[in-house]
Amino acid sequence: MFKKIIPSTLIGRSIIIIFVPIIILVLLTATVFYQTSWNIISKRLAESVVADINVLVKLIEEDLKSYAVNIAREDFKMKLIIRKEKITDPFTSNVNRGILSKRLKQSLENLNKPFYYDLSDLESGVLITIQLNEELLIINVDKDRLYSETAFVFLLWMIFASLILLIMSYFLMNKQLKPLKRLAIIAETFGRGLDAPEIRGVGAHEIRQTSQAFNQMRTRIKRFLKQRTDMLAGVSHDLRTPLTRMKLQVSLIKDEKAKSELELDISEMTAMLDSYVSFVKTESPEPIENIIINDIVKDCLKKLDNSEIKFEIKERNLIKTSGRPLQLKRAFQNIIDNSQRYANKIKIEISAENDGCAIEINDNGQGIPKENFEDVFKPFFTLDPSRNKLKGESGLGLTITRDIIRSHGGEIKLDKSELGGLKLLVLLPI
Repeated sequence: MFKKIIPSTLIGRSIIIIFVPIIILVLLTATVFYQTSWNIISKRLAESVVADINVLVKLIEEDLKSYAVNIAREDFKMKLIIRKEKITDPFTSNVNRGILSKRLKQSLENLNKPFYYDLSDLESGVLITIQLNEELLIINVDKDRLYSETAFVFLLWMIFASLILLIMSYFLMNKQLKPLKRLAIIAETFGRGLDAPEIRGVGAHEIRQTSQAFNQMRTRIKRFLKQRTDMLAGVSHDLRTPLTRMKLQVSLIKDEKAKSELELDISEMTAMLDSYVSFVKTESPEPIENIIINDIVKDCLKKLDNSEIKFEIKERNLIKTSGRPLQLKRAFQNIIDNSQRYANKIKIEISAENDGCAIEINDNGQGIPKENFEDVFKPFFTLDPSRNKLKGESGLGLTITRDIIRSHGGEIKLDKSELGGLKLLVLLPI
């Protein structure tokens, strides 16, 4: 429950860290002020009003009614009315207004006379009724005599200042967090294999340190990938020359049995080198272009022999995205080639999901044991014990495919197919 209430964003949590103590401070200040200062102010104001009423009562008892009315109006901010009747329900009030009502009642009780007061319409004044001997004294006391707005203005200013502080904190924190947002975007871009720029060191010291660490990591990764690519390209290139010489020397051998065995080994090594070259090509830079996944998959299916392979493609959506078209085509071609090598029926389904697309490829081949689902993505792993590279099983096909898919920010998953063979699901962002 507590985790659901707390915002998931850093700026939201930062604002809570800043603002919650301020709210607690305002509430504590308001409570202390209400219990102390406002209590004292209400008591003093009520005692002052009752003291003036006591003066008016004494003047009326000395038969100075007109003089009492004038003093009440001109000096005491009160309107005084005298009637010949009796109070019906003394010592009550029809509205309880907290401390003000409590203090007024305590002060009026000191007069030792029946009274009644009404605080229901404070803007029009406080109506106080006091029973004299045979007369009813009705007094309308001006609101300012009993109610101080200064106290509530103070509380309002505290709340207003807190809101201003909240808004300022939001904009300041948002400005400080912009480099982190940019870091997240560039990291996501770099993770998808795109050419992400370096991050400028701006913001707080810790954020600049994080940006610098990311830039160093980015440089090291790019350097490592380039070294690996150059090494594989160099090895593949250097081995082709001795292989060519071996082919020429084998052609001069008269022993047919030995000749056929050597030719088989040379062909196997050539196939392996072709796989290495294909792997190196996936590492080579290729510009990002706007592509349509449906068209790329259809291009891969054009190489299938309709007389031997039955294939079905279902397009639920037209998927438009961006990526490296040659690499993606190589990835899907590897998948389809693996399927046609072991199956005679292929079913492909293309559909859009929340923030991406799904390409599901099913076949009716012999499939892959579940315990080897992760192994087949390892370099040079093959399910064929003979490791016969002439069949095209260099052990790099699915490795290259997953590298390409992951470099585009996607993922590839294996499962059992409804056709009885292997289901391969490719997930790509749009």
